[in-house]
Amino acid sequence: MTRALFAADPAASRGREFGTDRSGARGPRSEFQRDRDRVIHSIAFRRLRSKTQVFIAPDGDHYRTRLTHSLEVAQIGRVIARALGLDEDLTEAICLAHDIGHPPFGHAGEKALAQATERHGGFDHNAHTLRVLMRLESPYCDHEGLNLSWEVLEGLAKHNGPVASPNWALAGLDAGYPLDLANWPSLEAQVAAVADDIAYDNHDIDDGLRADFLALDDLLTLDFVADRWRSVEAQFPGAPHERKLRELVRSQIGVMVNDVIEQTRTATDGITSIGEVRGADRALATFSAEMERQERLLKRFMYDRLYLHDEQLATAERARDVVARLFAAYEQDAALMPRDWQDGLPESEPGRSRHIADFIAGMTDRYAIDQCARIYGKAPEGLSNV
Repeated sequence: MTRALFAADPAASRGREFGTDRSGARGPRSEFQRDRDRVIHSIAFRRLRSKTQVFIAPDGDHYRTRLTHSLEVAQIGRVIARALGLDEDLTEAICLAHDIGHPPFGHAGEKALAQATERHGGFDHNAHTLRVLMRLESPYCDHEGLNLSWEVLEGLAKHNGPVASPNWALAGLDAGYPLDLANWPSLEAQVAAVADDIAYDNHDIDDGLRADFLALDDLLTLDFVADRWRSVEAQFPGAPHERKLRELVRSQIGVMVNDVIEQTRTATDGITSIGEVRGADRALATFSAEMERQERLLKRFMYDRLYLHDEQLATAERARDVVARLFAAYEQDAALMPRDWQDGLPESEPGRSRHIADFIAGMTDRYAIDQCARIYGKAPEGLSNV
């Protein structure tokens, strides 16, 4: 498809924080293709396979993790980007990397780290994604981080739009390599953000139904879901119930994707450059007003029935306790950390607490559970409710 006038152009990238010798580039790849590949080959990306998406440390193999979620976001993002004439590789790179900063146990782990570091600026997974990619994971001999393009870093920094008051982590990175935080990011980044919403809105339904935390009859109180279910039943009246549930989820994703494509085409009518996208007074890649209303209702339902379910909250509290106990242990005795993390531990605050938080944030659920058992002599119980 023809590249849109407002699409990001890898040949016109603003570059990378650390200059690179492109004469030895491995293969005929664009700048954004190189970014995507660096994310995929990173250790931080591989660790997502054992980090919580919805259910903490699930026993079943069919539940989503941060890794499978990120892959699903990337697939949805590429479809939308292709239809709009955007750069698919930039969109995919942002989608794949957007959750790399999540600590073990998802938002429960993030809450524990935020509480432990409250006196020293706190912890935020979005900003930590940038810290991982720009400073903590450093596989190259001549610079820190993965040295991703400005456009990928910009898209990740402005995950939810312009940032008026960056926290310590993002402010520090921006001071060293300015990311134009006051303006909107590229349309590729905006597509990645809405693809994230579409993915977890619908795939969390799939996992919730599988775990019996959600009931179809309750979901059908939502007009959006009920409309799609009636369509599925009319089209496949004799199909097994479980297959129709899968079709329901696919159908909802398709309707949302088509809505975003049409709404974005309307919003970008007359836009002729990426500069106009960044200078706009609002997001341009969005749901229509009616779909946004339906999506808000769906989110509210999911919070009431799944994310804030009593069993989920109890499990999350136990997971939060694991991370809090790990932080307390390392704070008291740094020798409990691996040698390379001990060697890099600052002597004073806030660097000391932030360093400990960096170490814990990189853990998978499984590794955090194992370390807690090693330190305290007993494996934490009740960390899986499915």
